[in-house]
Amino acid sequence: MLDGKPFTIQSGEMHPIRIPREYWRQRIRMAKAMGLNTVSLYVMWNALESEPGVFDLTTGRRDFARFIHICAEEGMWVYFRPGPYICGEWDFGGLPPYLLRHPHIRVRDKDDPDYMAAVRRYIARIAPAVRPLMVANGGPILMLQIENEYASFGHDLAYLEVLRALWQQHDIDGPFSISDGLDQVRKARTYLPDAALGLDGDTDFVAAQDLAGELPVWMGEGYPGWLTHWGGKGFARGDFAATLRKLLEENRSFNMYVVHGGTNFGFGAGANAHDDYSHFQPVITSYDYGAPIDERGAATPDYYTFRAMLAAHAKRPLPDVPESPPTIGFAPVTPTPFASLWENLPQPKRVDRPQGNELLFGQDHGMVLYRRRVRGGGTLVLDGVRDYALVFKGGRFVDYVSRVEHPSLHSNPEVALPGNADETEALEILVDSFGHVGYGHAMVDRKGILGDVRLNGEALRHWDVFSLPLDDAWLTDLKPLGDKPARPGVFFRATLRLEQTGDCYLDMAGWNKGYIWVNGRLLGPYWRVGPQQHLFCPAPFWKQGDNEILLLDLHQVEPVPVRATTALDGAS
Repeated sequence: MLDGKPFTIQSGEMHPIRIPREYWRQRIRMAKAMGLNTVSLYVMWNALESEPGVFDLTTGRRDFARFIHICAEEGMWVYFRPGPYICGEWDFGGLPPYLLRHPHIRVRDKDDPDYMAAVRRYIARIAPAVRPLMVANGGPILMLQIENEYASFGHDLAYLEVLRALWQQHDIDGPFSISDGLDQVRKARTYLPDAALGLDGDTDFVAAQDLAGELPVWMGEGYPGWLTHWGGKGFARGDFAATLRKLLEENRSFNMYVVHGGTNFGFGAGANAHDDYSHFQPVITSYDYGAPIDERGAATPDYYTFRAMLAAHAKRPLPDVPESPPTIGFAPVTPTPFASLWENLPQPKRVDRPQGNELLFGQDHGMVLYRRRVRGGGTLVLDGVRDYALVFKGGRFVDYVSRVEHPSLHSNPEVALPGNADETEALEILVDSFGHVGYGHAMVDRKGILGDVRLNGEALRHWDVFSLPLDDAWLTDLKPLGDKPARPGVFFRATLRLEQTGDCYLDMAGWNKGYIWVNGRLLGPYWRVGPQQHLFCPAPFWKQGDNEILLLDLHQVEPVPVRATTALDGAS
């Protein structure tokens, strides 16, 4: 009921942190023109609080309150999903990785004092921005979701009740909702009384109503597409038309997850894994998700199918479909070697044995280097690589170990380490990381090397460890190359002059594995295993005149051209 009259929520999800701020209004208008009346959004806690107590709620894509105001200006209602945990295929499910600096952290647990202290701080900080936006105060937020899919993780209903009480302590008294799988919430017995019950991917509304009693039941997440992992055979798609037809025929409220996915810029992409941390699956940089509004804001064939169905149900004309942002092309540009990782190492930290980056350095993302001298060669085993390790001996690349390509925890791959018994050389292990696991029980997913490094069965001790966070401060101080690069770990740089700006994808098919920045903005990682070979670079990241493209490739010492394309899937 809305203002005393029956109301059907027809929602589509999009996340402001995954969309350039300059495009927020266009994406919202696209959802409205498809026939929706509500925008659903996650707020990623870790995008707002970078360090304990250090919040930023207003700059760039973090300004969720401004996004919600634009929804209201465009005549759209809002379904608000602030976590603290959100999943969303986002790094650590939206939780701040600084939590992993606590050696014994238990996340999503009301009885862990470190976790709950951080949760209380987060809710207290964002509540003043949320309160005036609630529908009870004249704002557009129809409902606020408590946590997300908790029944897939735990069974402590009191945890959800504590979270709701925290919002109420800050004068936000709902309406509240939960969103979960019906079978899971039944088994875990975690239906939150007096909350709307959202079903994720399920249409058994009759059974759900038995659980919810007189409270509303709706489809909290319906999937027109799906996520894609690195190493997958192709981009995941979906078929939502039959489900949407059923929802419209029964006049059911729903939230389409997602109507527009956007991009996991920077280190935003999360990962999945089995509960024992095996079978690691990192999410690609694109969050296109097979959504009806594609990554750069253009309508897909599904968009027009859904629009026709929604228009027929509404029996009223819909707004015209907004134009897509313009695209650009440019001649291939070949970056040149600029700096070597090996010539830009900071001072090391001396440790007895490897540990996770979060515990060693308080480092959330990026890379770490482990170094010690060894005599001779033999069989090298790396136990607990998180997530991709390159092995060097005497400055020469030997082999790599990939948590993705070697998915089992119980059969650590062996590396044949060259060397003679009478020689001593430096053993160096450079470890790159993907996003922290954000779903299931493998949530304490620290990065680096978590076990022993063994040579011929003997655990190696006494390491020099170098923190390489790849953050802005570290990149600013890069020293240029003194000579031609002798081994992988090379930064390449190019200057690209543009007469006008526009959206494009950067074709990275000729490169191996690494990261790419445009004018200091990290687009995200690329990797030869695909399926993604093109990384989205929106017009606001470019500028008229000279633009800097910076790459770090972990395997190549010779550059290849970077080309512009207009699509994610290979078309140019």
